Amino acid sequence: MTIQTFPAGKDGENGTPPEGTEKTDSPGRSGEPGATGAQGTPVEVAPVLTTVVPAGARRRGVPRWVRRPVGPLCLLAAWQIAVWTGSASTELLASPWTVVTTFADLVGNGELPKAILVSLRRAGTGLLLGGFIGITLALLAGLFRLGEDLIDAAVQMIRTVPFVGLIPLFIIWFGIGERPKTALVAFGVAFPLYLNTYAGIRNVDATLVEAARTVGLGRAGLIRHVILPGALPNVLVGLRFSLGIAWLALIFAEQINANRGLGHLMNRAQEFQRTDIIVVCLVVYALLGLAVDAVVRLLERLLLSWRPAFSGA
Repeated sequence: MTIQTFPAGKDGENGTPPEGTEKTDSPGRSGEPGATGAQGTPVEVAPVLTTVVPAGARRRGVPRWVRRPVGPLCLLAAWQIAVWTGSASTELLASPWTVVTTFADLVGNGELPKAILVSLRRAGTGLLLGGFIGITLALLAGLFRLGEDLIDAAVQMIRTVPFVGLIPLFIIWFGIGERPKTALVAFGVAFPLYLNTYAGIRNVDATLVEAARTVGLGRAGLIRHVILPGALPNVLVGLRFSLGIAWLALIFAEQINANRGLGHLMNRAQEFQRTDIIVVCLVVYALLGLAVDAVVRLLERLLLSWRPAFSGA
């Protein structure tokens, strides 16, 4: 931001006109309305441009990368204090230090990395399958009125069914192997992607659509250059929702007679009342969810760099 200032003082600074301008005999100051030169003609003084830094740019404070871990660290501190004071029984909830040592043991013997890979494969397969189904149905319903009439009502009805309630039915249909686990994750992630993609397509600015038609874009060009880019922000929001539901569905899915994966570790720990192992698995679920969410946020910054967005005050 720049503002205009007028000097006030000696020649060229603090008040009188700079060199090359006439001095005034009038009581009015140079550059003010009514100021005149020696011949009675108005004298104009060139303004001095001063750069003003916005208040937000001048703000100094603690960096965000320092502030963000404060909340989790405070939670850990409160947890540890509760264990030390006896407010939380170690038989019901292991201490943070016990959880850390258990994590190190599980990583050292290779049990935790193997379980993570199995769970990642299940979540990834279900996400790809459910994402393909959800986005395909959304494109058909969003782009074509016939598709909306045939698809949307059925999807809106099915999405109200809790996916956890389908576990017995999936066991009857698919058995107790990997297929019911993958199907449960796919069912959970399909609907957030469908809803957000469908809404993104239908909320594209009609003015842009009319402008594209005016310049001669056909249906294929309109979809490729206007509708799909306009719907992309909603698709990425739906993907973030779907990733969260994928981990939730995976926790339930791995209770279906799992003999591998994080769910298997949790079931076995429950039998022996090993709360430290259960907490380790829950923390791993949370960290995996944060990691994939960070990947999607990076995709948002890369794919939506053309769209200015509010980043907080």
